[in-house]
Amino acid sequence: MKKYLLTFALTCMSLSAFAQSSYEKIMTEKITKLEAGKSADEFQVLANDFDRIGKKETKQWLPAYYAALAYIQKGRIQMREGKMSELSVQANAAEKYLEQAESIAGKDNSEIHLLKKMTSSLKMMENPVERYMTDGMKAMEELKIAEKLDPNNPRVALIQAEDTYFTPEQYGGSKTKGLEQFKIALDKFNAFKPKTALDPNWGKAEAEYFLGQDAKK
Repeated sequence: MKKYLLTFALTCMSLSAFAQSSYEKIMTEKITKLEAGKSADEFQVLANDFDRIGKKETKQWLPAYYAALAYIQKGRIQMREGKMSELSVQANAAEKYLEQAESIAGKDNSEIHLLKKMTSSLKMMENPVERYMTDGMKAMEELKIAEKLDPNNPRVALIQAEDTYFTPEQYGGSKTKGLEQFKIALDKFNAFKPKTALDPNWGKAEAEYFLGQDAKK
């Protein structure tokens, strides 16, 4: 009887290890595609993929986190294309997944608060004049929380640099100061080590891009 129990236990362990291995493999594949994505359609497909993974892996916060990030990236693409009326749609979709991620990971997660900042910024950009005092202030609040929870988070430094770089000087922005902040962000990226292979590790290429563009001048 003990032999059968041992065999059953080993079988269960093997199945569990296989399931974990399969989860990590598919997540790694999708995260790689997310980081390389270039179109709104690609990000929508990836958001759907992460949604399906999350429905199977209900105890994991990262599928919902990456689904939210995919919607945010889709919104950022649309913003560059001038499709401003669609930004809130993507931000609202992202917020739904961030609520799911936070319900699993807890409220003290710098990465989740940073994405909350990004969703609020998307909403504000749909109508900056009307939404600065609401969504704009919410974005600033979430960024402060993200930084307080993890001052060494390079993605926080990256988004701070973006904000400074793209904000007109009459409103406190500066391309020169933004580039200085991109350098700080890159230093933080070089020192950063994610907790696991699946944890957020995006953004370094963006900091390098802006600094590279400046070096070409």
